[in-house]
Amino acid sequence: MPNTNATKIALGESLKKLIRTKRLEKITINDLTADCGISRMAFYYHFKDIYDLVEWVCMEDGKKALQDKKTYDTWQEGVSLVFDAVLENKEFITNVCRSVGRERVERYLYQFTYDIVREVVEEKCRETGLTEKHKDSITDFYKYGFVGTMVDWIDHGMKEDYEEIVENLSVMLNGNIDHSIRNFEKAKEQKEK
Repeated sequence: MPNTNATKIALGESLKKLIRTKRLEKITINDLTADCGISRMAFYYHFKDIYDLVEWVCMEDGKKALQDKKTYDTWQEGVSLVFDAVLENKEFITNVCRSVGRERVERYLYQFTYDIVREVVEEKCRETGLTEKHKDSITDFYKYGFVGTMVDWIDHGMKEDYEEIVENLSVMLNGNIDHSIRNFEKAKEQKEK
C-alpha cells in the first residue's frame, strides 16, 4: 500500500481539482481514483465515501491554517488563518455548502474552532479551580460565536474583509474570557457560602 498520508493528500487534491468543474454530488469515486491513478480499493482503504473525504479535507485545511495559533496571544491570528483558508478554498467551500448543507459545514467549523477556543480557555484557567463543565460552557459559547460569524460571512459570498471581522471579534472579546472565568469562580464561591 502506498504512503497512507500521500494517498489521502492526493485524493484531497483531486477532489479540490474536480470540484472546480463539477458539483460535489456529481463527483464519483471513479472520477477521484482515475484522477489520482489509484484503485477504488485504495480509496476505500482510507475513506468510507466522498463525504468522509470532504470532512477530512476540511479538517486538514483547518489544522494547517491553525498551526500553533491556539494561545491567548495568538488566537486572533489563528482565527484569521482559518478565514484565510476558507477564502483560499472559496470554490470548494461554496460547493460543499451547496452540496452537503450548512449544518455539515458548521460541524466542520465547530470542530477546529473548538480547538482554538479550548486551548485559550485552558491557558486562562491554569490557576483556577474551574470545573471541566464550566470550561466546556465557556468554550462552547465562544465557539458558536466564531462559527456563526464565519458562516454569515460564507453565506454572504465571502465579500467582506475578514481581517476587519477578526479585528471586531478581538475588540468584542478583549478580556471577556477572563471575565467569564471570574464570573464562574464568583458563582462557585457564592454557592459554597
